[in-house]
Amino acid sequence: MRKNIVAGNWKMNKTLQEGLALATELNNVLADATPNCQVIIGTPFIHLASAAAQVDTTKVHLAAQNCAEKESGAYTGEISASMVKSTGAEYVILGHSERRAYYGETYEILRNKVLVALKNDLKPIFCIGELKEERETNQQNEVVKAQLEGSVFNLTEEEFSKIVLAYEPVWAIGTGLTATAAQAQEIHAYIRSLVADKYGKEVADNTSILYGGSCNPGNAAELFANPDVDGGLIGGASLKVADFKAIIDAF
Repeated sequence: MRKNIVAGNWKMNKTLQEGLALATELNNVLADATPNCQVIIGTPFIHLASAAAQVDTTKVHLAAQNCAEKESGAYTGEISASMVKSTGAEYVILGHSERRAYYGETYEILRNKVLVALKNDLKPIFCIGELKEERETNQQNEVVKAQLEGSVFNLTEEEFSKIVLAYEPVWAIGTGLTATAAQAQEIHAYIRSLVADKYGKEVADNTSILYGGSCNPGNAAELFANPDVDGGLIGGASLKVADFKAIIDAF
């Protein structure tokens, strides 16, 4: 049975002290709650080990925002999947549009990152989604299909079953624009159909597909009500506990 998931992507925000305060506040708010979803926070690398020691990781699961495509070695400034795993993190966000756009991450690089993450027992939250001009020319289906085929459809059925997908329309990230509930459902259903064509209906039915694109307390319930929207990958709203908790409560 697929999970409902609300995952926060903090991006490059919060000092170590600020981040630990935020993680602790969220942990305290959830201490007596029983959310109808799995809660994940994707913190900067420097927060992970300290946050793991400070929160109840059965309630607040941890994700890195990236990992290296190499196992180890002379790669100054990189963080390996085994290092991420050693902090207590369970997930890693891969393929985010900002990594693709600003850091030139190709299908091949991401394919390698997914493989090295899985090898180190991390669960990838794998991001796909189209640009504004691609949506305007109705190419969104072709774009997400190519992204899946380029980086994750090489996996075995067992490997793919450990992947969480996150659809993030690039035109709706940090812009205040959001896909309508109908638009989100339409493309999430299409993504699930691609998984079913590749791996079969059972795997597709068990794959969580999150929506990432200006999801906030005001629109979360409507988005999550769709049968193929299994939660959200939350940016700005994850930096305020009250907003993030309201999105969790949308389930």
